[in-house]
Amino acid sequence: MQRDLQITPRRLEYTRQKESELYESLMNISDRKQEELKDMIVETLNSMREQLLEDAANMQFKDIIIPQNGEPLGTQEVKGCIWQIKELIISRLNQAVVNKLISSVDYLRESFVGTLERCLRSLEKSQQESSSHITSNHLKQILNAAYHVEVTFNSGSTVTRMVWEQIVQIIQRITWVSPPSISAEWKRKVAQDAIESLSASKLAKSICSQFCKKLKNSHEAFAASLKQLEVGHSGRLEKTEDLWLKVRKDHAPRLARLSLESRSLQDVLLHGKPKLGRELGRGQYGVVYLCDSWGGHFPCALKSVVPPDDKHWNDLALEFHYMRSLPKHERLVDLHGSVIDYSYGGGSSIAVLLIMQRLNRDLYTGLKAGLALDTRLQIALDVVEGIRFLHSQGLVHRDIKLKNVLLDKKNRAKITDLGFCKPEAMMSGSIVGTPIHMAPELFTGKYDNSVDVYAFGILFWYICSGSIKLPEAFERCSSKDHLWNNVRKGARPERLTIFDEECWKLMEACWNGDPSQRPLFGIVQPMLQGISDRLCHTQKSGKALDDST
Repeated sequence: MQRDLQITPRRLEYTRQKESELYESLMNISDRKQEELKDMIVETLNSMREQLLEDAANMQFKDIIIPQNGEPLGTQEVKGCIWQIKELIISRLNQAVVNKLISSVDYLRESFVGTLERCLRSLEKSQQESSSHITSNHLKQILNAAYHVEVTFNSGSTVTRMVWEQIVQIIQRITWVSPPSISAEWKRKVAQDAIESLSASKLAKSICSQFCKKLKNSHEAFAASLKQLEVGHSGRLEKTEDLWLKVRKDHAPRLARLSLESRSLQDVLLHGKPKLGRELGRGQYGVVYLCDSWGGHFPCALKSVVPPDDKHWNDLALEFHYMRSLPKHERLVDLHGSVIDYSYGGGSSIAVLLIMQRLNRDLYTGLKAGLALDTRLQIALDVVEGIRFLHSQGLVHRDIKLKNVLLDKKNRAKITDLGFCKPEAMMSGSIVGTPIHMAPELFTGKYDNSVDVYAFGILFWYICSGSIKLPEAFERCSSKDHLWNNVRKGARPERLTIFDEECWKLMEACWNGDPSQRPLFGIVQPMLQGISDRLCHTQKSGKALDDST
């Protein structure tokens, strides 16, 4: 539903834009083509003159009986013969010019028309009325104008009338004392006079004028039809948005909470209540304890959360739901199970205990203790791999930071704490995250999964610096609001002297203020791998040189 709400207005705007580009391109072609058309008609007539004259001389007239003894015909029969010679010239001219003209607009079919037709079909699928295909029909009219109008001289066209008027003048110029005999020489003479009397410039002007008129009519009809389609979608999207709000605010959290409660009941019946060990750390919404073993897993980390209200219950339930529904991935911390403790705090409150995979330490602690460059770059690659997986599942983490990256005994990284993680389609525009890692657009309430790219850029700054020291631009801020204002104005971490040029460029690209300019993780990963291979190779080469000396 959310994708429909997001993509339909874009498709409508894209369709309008592309049709406008097509229309403008064809009109520009028409403006440029008039002089070319004139030259083309002259060239075509010259190249086919002899064949036309030969065909006219050998022409067999329809519905007119030519006396075999060479006797002359009446005036009406002569006019009929001249008319048929004229039709021969027009049809051959039409056929010869058409192939040359089509090539001038043929490239538009792939660049404009194919995409437009696909876009329109997707828009019309949700419109059940039979009139929904009117828009596609008008698109076909534009195609028809582009490929046929300028070269089709039908019986009522301006071009045909103009050619006929010129040939009428030929008839008037042909003088005879008595009606002529219809010989091959006579037919050849009539055809030659007709060809020589044709005005290439007038024909070209008329063709272009006719093309522009048809094209304009198709363009206006298309715009009107697209407007109808837009009105239809507008009403449908309003209903969809109402339904989506109910799903996001009511149905999804309720179902997630039922899932949490039922799975927790199942877990406690199968494995019992976990025993809390020593405290490992505290977060904004809970305390993390050591748990020796539970449900066949050891050691474990136990996150205890006491939701203060329904909103926090909903968030916790959704976090549980996303973590339990995700396929296992080596770059994400495993969630083993959950237990609802109704006796927490002596029965004064209810706590949710999330039992998770226990790792060695977080990245904050690792950087504080000191990590080698190759290890840090591998951690960066692990984080990118984990976020890419989340994005492939339609989820946005929204809180990538040092303490949400955990390290095992081999210093391989896993992402944890999906507390702010949501499907992109379910994001309500709420301002969440850790201030120094938050992208500027988060404050507008309109954002997408590129906020994780921004947060990774900040995280990568720490990884490359090898330190937990705050960037100067952030350290100078006296408050959270001061920091946010500076970030919105473009404040970013400074470049340190130890930074490799490619690393710095990658950071800058990731924290670009324009979300559309940030690289996708599918691009970041090979770039980062290349940086890691190069720097680690240089580091090993330097070490080998030191050892040899």
